Amino acid sequence: MTPANHLPRIVLLGTGGTIAATAHTTTQLTDYTVTEGVHSLLEAVPGLRKLAHIQSQQVFNIDSRAMSSAMLLKLAQHINEVLTRDDVDAVVITHGTDTLEETACFLHWTIKSSKPVILTAAMRPASAYSADGSMNLYHAMLTACHPQSVGQGVLVVLNDQIHSARFLTKQHTSRVDAFASPDAGPLGQIANGQLRFLVHSVLPHTTQSEFDVRLQHELPRVLILFDHPDACPEAMRNAAQNGVSGFIIAATGNGSITPGSQQGIEIVSRMGVRCVRASRIGVGSVSTSSHDEALGLIAAQWLPAIKARILLQLALTHTNEPQALRQIFNRY
Repeated sequence: MTPANHLPRIVLLGTGGTIAATAHTTTQLTDYTVTEGVHSLLEAVPGLRKLAHIQSQQVFNIDSRAMSSAMLLKLAQHINEVLTRDDVDAVVITHGTDTLEETACFLHWTIKSSKPVILTAAMRPASAYSADGSMNLYHAMLTACHPQSVGQGVLVVLNDQIHSARFLTKQHTSRVDAFASPDAGPLGQIANGQLRFLVHSVLPHTTQSEFDVRLQHELPRVLILFDHPDACPEAMRNAAQNGVSGFIIAATGNGSITPGSQQGIEIVSRMGVRCVRASRIGVGSVSTSSHDEALGLIAAQWLPAIKARILLQLALTHTNEPQALRQIFNRY
């Protein structure tokens, strides 16, 4: 066992979510309420104190569906500030599952430190039978303390698996194994308290990323449109006229745009609004098309629509030029 004076120094940040929620009965798995602060979570898992010296801070205490771009900026800026401290070795964040992948990916591209940053969550409230939050939090802390977590970018630890924020996605509405990384698989696994990394992501993140939001006050507005037959081009035009800077089209198949959406793209492209072709299918890439340049489109490549939105928000803080945006999507 590591002597107490040599334990890692971890900051535990709470943002709310199911992991901090309770319901009226032990079998109620919906309609629960965020009731617990991060300090309560820390006290509920006493084994955490054997892993690290822990400081806990409450940043937000919300359902993650309420996590706005302004909150993401505040969270990233706070984490960047915390990680500059010599007395902090890593950060662990508790979060809701509804928008976990957005927050994790945003931090993956905007944190400017190689120190471990680990997110965790729960699919069941703390009051439920077989609640998963306590073990997820313990495993997240175990991962934050592991030397091989350094330089891996932002990691998400759930259900005995370690995922890169770049690949993680929620694939089920309610099961405890709701999250996976379908295009890459987990980076590592945890079994009986033993952590093992299996692979390493080579895509740019954290200190390798050009996106620095430490002095950013707001992010461009980017909307996701779910494409379908009879799509309405007027909706895109109206949104562009009201200050939207970009659209992610969750298109059919391999990013195939329906006629209605193509009309909308042609309208907003002439207004200087940038459009990215993603797919409404959650797995696989959207290939570059010979028609992209004529329509001013950018292919999302291997990013699903949810993460393409985050990348376009960040990219538009640097450039509005389509070819430069294509290069960014090719890299990330």
